[in-house]
Amino acid sequence: MKYIKLLCSTFCFGLLLLVTYYIHVRFFKVGVVFYSALFDAVIASALALIILNSLKWFRVFTSFEKLQLLLIWLLLGYSFAISVPTVIDRSLSFYILEKMQQRGGGIKLADFDQVFTQEYVKEHRLVDVRLTEQQQSGTVIIKDGCVKLTAWGQTLATSSRFFRNHFLPKQRLLMGTYSDDLTDPFRNSPVKVDYICH
Repeated sequence: MKYIKLLCSTFCFGLLLLVTYYIHVRFFKVGVVFYSALFDAVIASALALIILNSLKWFRVFTSFEKLQLLLIWLLLGYSFAISVPTVIDRSLSFYILEKMQQRGGGIKLADFDQVFTQEYVKEHRLVDVRLTEQQQSGTVIIKDGCVKLTAWGQTLATSSRFFRNHFLPKQRLLMGTYSDDLTDPFRNSPVKVDYICH
């Protein structure tokens, strides 16, 4: 009987999460989609616990079980936040599918570079979105027209480069050929550039 109540409770949480998320994105300002969806998961978890706790049939759960249920809901909310709105908002793969659909179902392979450089960056305001996210997460600051890494940004960049160099696939399939290009994408970057600021 507890298992059925657990499933019903989790279903109620899921409905509350979807309603909370929808209200948030429709009627309130959102800084970063991922953080916003995480906040919605916390709100929905708290609301579910408050509402369900007022129902007699929910009192069959012990305090420890309710805490476990709350943690499960938070994890489900996190999974939703990162797997649905964040992926759709940020995913290049979904963009490719949507762009192909917009263009009648197909795009010449030779013109994909043009699609990304001339359309994707502008249509998705890619630079604005990413810089906003980086500022909100405290990894960069913008001062006197210069985007600078913070100490936190330096730490994350060092960590991600280490992971990329040592723990990403050395033989990754890229357009029919296995390559380690993405373990060191700066390998062939120009040495001299004129956009550096201090």
